[in-house]
Amino acid sequence: MVSVKTDKILGEERRNLLLDILSKADKPITGGELASTTNVSRQVIVQDVSLLKAKNYPIMATSQGYVFLNNQHDQTKLVERIIACKHAPERTIEELSILVDHGVVVKDVIVEHQVYGELTASIMVGNRNDVNEFVKKINRYNASYLSQLTGGLHLHTLQADSLDKIDLACKALDEEGFLVKE
Repeated sequence: MVSVKTDKILGEERRNLLLDILSKADKPITGGELASTTNVSRQVIVQDVSLLKAKNYPIMATSQGYVFLNNQHDQTKLVERIIACKHAPERTIEELSILVDHGVVVKDVIVEHQVYGELTASIMVGNRNDVNEFVKKINRYNASYLSQLTGGLHLHTLQADSLDKIDLACKALDEEGFLVKE
C-alpha cells in the first residue's frame, strides 16, 4: 500500500486517495491501515467510506477490511447461489472451510429475525486464511454469530466461477449435516 504520511490530507483529496488505494488493492485493506496512510483517525475513514458509498462507489466493508468491488473478480464470469444452513456456533470453521476448500467464496450470512426482519452481514471469505481471520475477529471482540439469533439457521450467498464448484460444495455440506433442504 502507498504510504502518504505527511500532514493530514483534507476531505475530498483524502477520499480521492482512498478510492485510488482501494481500487488498486488486490486484498482488503483495514480502516486502521487507511487511517495510518492518510494520517487521520479510523473514525474519519469510516465517515469517508460512508460518503463514498453514498456517492455509489462500489466499496464494501468485510471482516478483513474494505474492498473495491470492481477489483475483486470479473463479475460477469461468476455464478451465485443462496443456500440455507443450520449448525451450532462451534461448527462455523468446519462449515466455512468446506465451502472455501471447494473454490467457493462465502459472500455473506443472512438471518431472518423476528423483530428486525432480514439481517445481512458481509463476510467475504474465500480461503482458509480468511475463515481463520473471520473467526479470530469474532472471538477477539466477543461477538456473536448472526445465526445465534435464529437457533443456528442462516443463509449464505455463495459465489464461484462455476456451478459445479457450488454443487460439489453443497454436496459436501449436506454429507456433514449442514445443509437445510426443503
